[in-house]
Parts: sequence; C-alpha cells; structure tokens
Amino acid sequence: MDIIKEVIKKALPRVKAGVLLKNHTTFKVGGPAEYFYIARNEQDIVKAVNVAKKMKLPLFMFGGGSNLLVSDKGIKGLVVKIQNKTIAVKKDTIVADAGVDMKGMVDSSIKASLGGLEWAGGLPGTFGGAIRGNAGAFGGEMKDSVSMVQAFDSRFTLRNFTNAQCKFSYRNSIFKEKGWTIVSATVALKKGSKKELRAIADSRIAYRNEKHPLEYPSAGSIFKNINVKDIPVEFLPLFKDKIKQDPFPIVPAAWFIIGAGLTGKTIGRAQISKKHSNYIINLGGAKTKDILMLIEFVKKNVKEKYSIPLEPEVQFVGK
Repeated sequence: MDIIKEVIKKALPRVKAGVLLKNHTTFKVGGPAEYFYIARNEQDIVKAVNVAKKMKLPLFMFGGGSNLLVSDKGIKGLVVKIQNKTIAVKKDTIVADAGVDMKGMVDSSIKASLGGLEWAGGLPGTFGGAIRGNAGAFGGEMKDSVSMVQAFDSRFTLRNFTNAQCKFSYRNSIFKEKGWTIVSATVALKKGSKKELRAIADSRIAYRNEKHPLEYPSAGSIFKNINVKDIPVEFLPLFKDKIKQDPFPIVPAAWFIIGAGLTGKTIGRAQISKKHSNYIINLGGAKTKDILMLIEFVKKNVKEKYSIPLEPEVQFVGK
C-alpha cells in the first residue's frame, strides 16, 4: 500500500488521501475518497487516468457534485474532481471544458447574444454534468445544442462524439449509462437578442428561487418526471391539469409524491421538502443511508398507489 501511495504521490503531487466527499457534493453527504485529486486542465485529467490504469485503481470522476449521492463509507480508488474551466466563444458556438459551471455557460452565451441555453438559468452543476445527464427544464434540454463531446471511453481512450453518438435520451446519455468521463464539449447556438435572452434566463432563476428549497443542501430533483404515456389510464384524470412539455408531455414526479401523502416525510435528518416534493433536503447532519431509505420509501409508496415505478435522477456512488 505504501508503494502505491508513493507512486500516486509522485505522479500526482496534489493528490490527497481521506478527503471527505461531503465537502464536494451539493447534498453535503458522503464519506472519504481513498485518493482525491483535483484536475485543473486536460493534462491533469490524462495524468490521473494514466495513474489509475497503471496502478489498476478504481477511478471515479465528477464535476460540481450536484447530482451525486456518495456512500457514507466513501469511495475506494482514485476520485478526480474535474475543475478544468476554459471557455471560448467562436461565432455561433461555444467550446468549453467540462468543469465550467452552467451559470458561466449561460452568462457567456447571453453576453455573445447567442440563444439556446437561456432555459438553463439557475441550473446548478457543471457543463459536463449537465451533458452527462442531458439536463433539461422549461422545455429545453442539453441535447438540443450539443454538437460535439470529447470524452474518455471505457478503455480510457479520448474520443470525439457527435450529437447522435451521445445517445441522448430523457435525463440520460451514453456517458451516464457507461460511466464515461466528459472532458469538453461544443454547443451550437443561434443569434438572438441579448436583452430578451437575459430576461428569459433571469425569469428561470427567479422561478427556481421561489419554487425550489435552495436554502438546504440537496441534489436537485430526485426522480425523473413521468411520461404521460406511462401513467395508468385510470389515474390520468387526476393529473390532467398537471401535464407539462418537458420536452414531451410529462407529469412532474412531485405530484405523485404529493398524491401519496409523502411531503414532509423525514428519515434521520433527510426530508422530502415541503416546498418542492421532488427534492430531498439535508436538514443538517443527514447521512446517505437516510436519503437512500427515503428514496426507497417514496418509490414503494408511489408504486403501490399509482403503479408507477419512479426512476431516480441522482447517481449513487460507493459501497
């Protein structure tokens, strides 16, 4: 073990051992990383990948930690937090590193009078994370603007992926399905009115501030919204006035949680938010096991009442 530590330290001088991951996730839960390294650029990412391959270490990479639920026992192997943050506007496109936060992406697009990302006003997390989960809101999705993604595949080969090769689906992509690491990406946008784009983005930010429990640590929406076609016909009348385009007809998962009478349910220090029922919030000192139990409790009750299997958006990592 000492030899492994020495090799890792030599190759990655900034690597640390036993870093608590709760300090690097928006849920503020999670145990220690066996080895923790912050990658500041593509070269750092490549070095970390090569070290993991050479030492045959499990490798986990993440960005802003906004959609992660890390085990209380932590993560074995090398955990890499991607903080590469180069961003460049080129005519009607933006080329950006995966570690750029979505606020920076939205602001940069509006500054250049480019439309296509304004729907993401207030969206937490990083550019890479948003692509990975095909983030969406207010009828927009990342797949609508992504033209190319650079990522490491399962063989740790750095490849370029076209939009079609990303295999985007509802809150999903090939990168999420296979655990591949996004390094950078290009979005193709359209010229627009800076004033109008700013107004739209600000309205989305205001909506999130009003409707979402942002005062507490969370991972955002816990469950994917429900495609209308997947709702049993006998329950459709109950939710007819709740249908939204996101981007196809859906009913927000929160309405099924409310209907099952679960709002405010608490396990340990984790609670189904009273402000937005598709949020589980950390009241302070919550454990991952509390959140997992609450997720399973919601799934069980909604399935029993509505015959609908809720699918989590959040990714569980670790033991």
